[in-house]
Amino acid sequence: MAENRDIEEIFSKSVRAGRRTYFFDVRSTRAEDYYMTVTESKRDFNEEGTPFYKKHKIYLYKEDFAKFKEALEEVSDYIIKEKGEEIITNTEGKKNEIAEKKVEIKKEIKAKVKPQIKEETSSDFTEVNFDDL
Repeated sequence: MAENRDIEEIFSKSVRAGRRTYFFDVRSTRAEDYYMTVTESKRDFNEEGTPFYKKHKIYLYKEDFAKFKEALEEVSDYIIKEKGEEIITNTEGKKNEIAEKKVEIKKEIKAKVKPQIKEETSSDFTEVNFDDL
């Protein structure tokens, strides 16, 4: 008889964060002990514009909970101490950087495509008087 443990929901908690959702799920081992899965689900779009979800999953077993929790707290505390709780975004800087790069590329293209104009001197042509024809 095949077990279908993945369908059984023992306990679950989700955290929505923008385009991402984190799922904390309790699962059961074959020995009927519990472990946790943490799944990051990120909404994305294919070339046709149809949404799909990218998923990444980690498995945490009870014997690792204390170490994991300690490391998570330590790293979280470090980030808050160093950068504070305010969200820092650099989207405006990125937009400016992209705009500057576009200008550079356009200048490079114009320089490569610009036709070479040869200046002609008076010795390069013969003057013709149309009244003589």
